[in-house]
Amino acid sequence: MLTKSPAANDPLDRLAETGLAWGEGIYARLAAPIGAAAFALYILLTAFTAWVMPDANWDMLPYLAVAEEGAHPDAQALHDYAYSAVKAGVSAGDYKVLTDDGGGFRSHMRENAADFHSLLGMYRIKFLYAEILSTLSAVMSPVEAMRLVQVFSVLLFGAIALLWLHREKALALAPVVGAVLIMADFGDAARASTPDLLTSALLLGGLYAYVRGRDVATAMLLFLAFMVRPDNIVFLAIFAVLLVVFRQKARGALAGFAASFVAYFAISHWAQHPGWWPHLWFSSIEQHYNMDGFEPAFSVTAYLKAFATSLLRAVNLNSWVGVSVLALAGWFATSRAGFRLDRRAGILFAALVLGALTKFAVFPIHDTRIYFPHLIPPFLLLAAPFMALWAAVVRGQHSAALHVIPGDKP
Repeated sequence: MLTKSPAANDPLDRLAETGLAWGEGIYARLAAPIGAAAFALYILLTAFTAWVMPDANWDMLPYLAVAEEGAHPDAQALHDYAYSAVKAGVSAGDYKVLTDDGGGFRSHMRENAADFHSLLGMYRIKFLYAEILSTLSAVMSPVEAMRLVQVFSVLLFGAIALLWLHREKALALAPVVGAVLIMADFGDAARASTPDLLTSALLLGGLYAYVRGRDVATAMLLFLAFMVRPDNIVFLAIFAVLLVVFRQKARGALAGFAASFVAYFAISHWAQHPGWWPHLWFSSIEQHYNMDGFEPAFSVTAYLKAFATSLLRAVNLNSWVGVSVLALAGWFATSRAGFRLDRRAGILFAALVLGALTKFAVFPIHDTRIYFPHLIPPFLLLAAPFMALWAAVVRGQHSAALHVIPGDKP
């Protein structure tokens, strides 16, 4: 039977108990504003870090090159532009790391404009990201344009996440979502000059619009997320199939997929993308120095080796597998407690999990940034069940407290 805890005799114990009770009471009354403020502060700090402490990565070079191809049609001129732009925008130490690896891939690309140009099809396919960089570069330095995109992506992602939590009356869980973002390497994604965080923010907006039943916004945002990173077609295809199989009315999501499906083939042809297997070979098997006409024969052995290597690295070096398992554990716990996702949210949750697994199976690469778009939405979907579970626990404790008989002993 329930009894009260024995009264603390030591003055320090009584002081600590009083302080904890006071803090618990304050947080219980102000959980939502405290949670929202803590989350907003984390987002602002991350955006600030993305601007003042950006990560210099080699992909900056080809992304800046494809952004200005129209102004530098000659391969050598384009090569010189990209390298000079990065050199002017990063520290001397970072530039040396990006361009000198002792005669390896980076050193070779610094000296060979033709080989560098042959790689651009793998970056040109991120059409919208390149166009945004091109537009911004007209009014600021190219490297600053990349950093501005990252800052905007951080703020947009944070604003949508807060809006989602507010709609679910779950702002008290905002610090938990912030902790998940830290585990999912949100800070690294913010500092990296790549399209990954921008596509994550747009996709999050599209999924929020889907949950709210806003078809036009859903279609537009999902399509924009695809245009930033066309590999989102994997998730969109799985999502569309599940919607059709389970007969869920979602015209916006289906329209977003249909538009993306048509655009995928058009953009791939226009971008002169080398194709799935050559790209996979370059990214997960061996860095080939010239992709023009590179068509290695498909090898099951090579694919399985790349799959096994990437899986080992993903489990031991990256966080996306662990974060995904945590989301599944949350879904299992709330479902067993009787607080299940509704049909609409359940389909989306399944699509996100299957999308990450399928993306890895189709293109086994271990980096968390590739799967980041799939990591946070499941926790936002689980916010409502968790809040309902929390309320049930509180009601149960209150009911039990009413049945406590003063002076009762175990």
